[in-house]
Amino acid sequence: MITSEIISNPLLLNTQQTLKVIEIFLRDEMRRTGFQKAVIGLSGGIDSALSAYLAVRALGKENLHCVMMPYKTSSPESLRDGKEIVNDLGVTSEVVEITPMADAYFAINPKMDKLQMGNVMARLRMIVLYDHSHTQKALVIGTSNKTESLLGYTTLFGDNASAINPIGDLYKTQVRQLAKTLNIPKTVLEKAPSADLWSGQTDEEEMGLKYEEVDLLLHHLVDLRESDEELLAHGFKQEFITKIRGMIRRSQFKRMPPVIAKISPRTVNIDFRYPRDWGS
Repeated sequence: MITSEIISNPLLLNTQQTLKVIEIFLRDEMRRTGFQKAVIGLSGGIDSALSAYLAVRALGKENLHCVMMPYKTSSPESLRDGKEIVNDLGVTSEVVEITPMADAYFAINPKMDKLQMGNVMARLRMIVLYDHSHTQKALVIGTSNKTESLLGYTTLFGDNASAINPIGDLYKTQVRQLAKTLNIPKTVLEKAPSADLWSGQTDEEEMGLKYEEVDLLLHHLVDLRESDEELLAHGFKQEFITKIRGMIRRSQFKRMPPVIAKISPRTVNIDFRYPRDWGS
């Protein structure tokens, strides 16, 4: 058990201030890139829902297009919830069934495990989304949160791909706080978090942890840079600390752009990495 000191919730947001910061971020980044419109892959889950609501607040409903991309094993409730979000926001949307694309690839390797299949579906969805970003002349808005990013619970070049991400510095429990503030539909708020990669799949069961507990540990471990001794003093178990540290280390490659061998005086993402370098 963790102590009451931690349970006092150091992750509690000033929601109005956070909303203002994110709105300014979205407007500034859109203006900087020269785009007016955005596209979001809407899964029916809380993360993509929050990104959609934030985008509408910052850019206006006329500047957001949502794409729902179910597979044949996807939960019907996910599509239902996605459509409810679209109706609530008043944005344009479409449904693109990825089953024919996915099954064509699965047929090549019928021995794929669930994780492989899930990764393929996540990357196919991003192919569809970026294709729509071209036709819509829009930027892809990200929907991955900080917890997923730190734990590596994302698919590289799949659900973690985007041009800009308004919720990437929010832990899952903070995503819920903002979602409640924005009155996101109750069905979305209350259902178990799931990437909907296969029937009955849930994030917490697959990772073997609870978001409330891991978010608190990540806050002390990452944000406050506390040592194991300090974490143990709070009441976290060593086994839990070791597990989460390992997940963070093993997934670092997912949080980085491709590593480039340095040959020239100025290398992309090593030296050539600041706005002034490309004239902004």
